[in-house]
Amino acid sequence: MAQYQSVRTTTGVRAEIDAGLRAHMNKVYGTMSVGLAVTALLAWAIAGLTVTTDPAQAVAQMSNGTLLNSFGHAIYASPLRWVVILAPLALVFGFGFAAQKMSAAALQLYFYVYAALMGLSLSSIFLVYTGFSIAQTFLITSIAFAGLSLYGYTTKRDISGWGAFLIMGVIGLIVASIVNLFLASSAVMFAISVLGVLIFAGLTAYDTQRIKNDYIQHAQAMDSEWLGKSAIMGALNLYLDFINMFIFLLQLFGNRD
Repeated sequence: MAQYQSVRTTTGVRAEIDAGLRAHMNKVYGTMSVGLAVTALLAWAIAGLTVTTDPAQAVAQMSNGTLLNSFGHAIYASPLRWVVILAPLALVFGFGFAAQKMSAAALQLYFYVYAALMGLSLSSIFLVYTGFSIAQTFLITSIAFAGLSLYGYTTKRDISGWGAFLIMGVIGLIVASIVNLFLASSAVMFAISVLGVLIFAGLTAYDTQRIKNDYIQHAQAMDSEWLGKSAIMGALNLYLDFINMFIFLLQLFGNRD
C-alpha cells in the first residue's frame, strides 16, 4: 500500500511539473512572439516615415535611389545612427543586471522596450530589401525556428555541450564582422552569413533545451517570481536567435531594391 501511495504521489508530481512546463514554455513563446511583432511593426512603420517621393523635401539619397527626409537622414546618415545601432546592444547587455533588480512585470516591459529599439535599428532593411523578400525570409526563418526549437524541446539527447562552441562561434562572428567593416569583402560577408545561420540555428535548439531543463530543475520550488523572470529571459534568448537567423538569411537570399 505504501509503495502504491509512493508511485501515485510521484506520478502526480510529474504530471504537475509537465503541466507547469507547458505553461512556462507557452509564456516563453508568447513573450517572444509579442517582442517580434513589436519589432516588425515598428521597423515597418519607421521605415515609412523616413522616405519621401518629393525631391524638394529630400535631405539625402541612398545608393539605391531612395530619398530620405530629415528624419531618415537623422537616424540613418547622421551621427545619431550610432545611437540607433548601439542602443539595443546596450540594453541587451543590461538584461542580467535588470533581471536581478526588477520585478518580473518590469523586466517584461524592459524586454518590450528592447524589442522596440531593435525595430528602430532594423527599420533600414525595408529601404534596402524588397518587401516580398523580407516577408519570404521571415516565413522561412519562422519555419526553420519552429523545427529547431521543437527538436531542442523533444530530443532525448543532451546537447548542453554545444553551448561553449556556439558562444565561441558568436564571438568569432562579431570579430569577423568588425574586421570586415574595414575589408568590405563580399566573400567574407558571405562566409559570415552562412556561419551565422548555422550558429544561431544551433543556438535555437540549445536554448530551447536549456530553458526546458532549467524549469524542470527549479520546478519543485515553485517560485513564481523566478519563473516569471526565467520565462522572460528565455524569451529574450529565443528572440535573439530568431532575429539573428533572420538577418543572416536575409543577407544571403534577400533581393535588394
